[in-house]
Amino acid sequence: MPDGEIAVDDPGAADVQALLRRHLAFAHEHTPAEHAYALDIDALLSPAITFCGYRSGGELLAVGALHQLDAAHGELKSMHTAEAARGRGIGRAMAGHLIALARDRGLRRVSLETGTMAAFAPARALYASLGFTPCGPFGGYQSSPDNTFLTLLLA
Repeated sequence: MPDGEIAVDDPGAADVQALLRRHLAFAHEHTPAEHAYALDIDALLSPAITFCGYRSGGELLAVGALHQLDAAHGELKSMHTAEAARGRGIGRAMAGHLIALARDRGLRRVSLETGTMAAFAPARALYASLGFTPCGPFGGYQSSPDNTFLTLLLA
C-alpha cells in the first residue's frame, strides 16, 4: 500500500465533506442526474455503511465505503481519490481494504455501480484488474446506457 493509512472515518468531518462534495460534483458532471447514484453525506451515515478515509501525513487523500446490502452481499460506494493523489495506487488500496472488510464480515459477493462515460474508464480498469466482472443491476438499480454494474465473488 502507498504511504498512508485507511481507517473508519467520519463523513461529517470538514475535510471529508470537501472531498465528498468533489466526488458528487464529478458524478453529476459526467452522469445525467437520473443515473447518478453517488451518496450524499447523510446517506453515508446509515448503519449499513462503513465509511473509510485514506490519510497520509494527516491529509485526506481518498474515501470509500462498504454498504452491506444483506448477509451475503456488499456494495462498494463513494470511492473517490483526490485529483492530486491519483495514479499512486491509493484507489487500489482503498478498494482492497473494503474487499477485505467484506471478506472479514463473511460476505460472499461485493458489487458496484459506476459510469460508462470516458471519465469513469480509470475506475472501470481498476475494478477489472481486481477481478470484478460485469453483472446485472442489483440492489434496486435500473439498467441504463449510463451505468455499468460489476461484481466480485469472494472465496
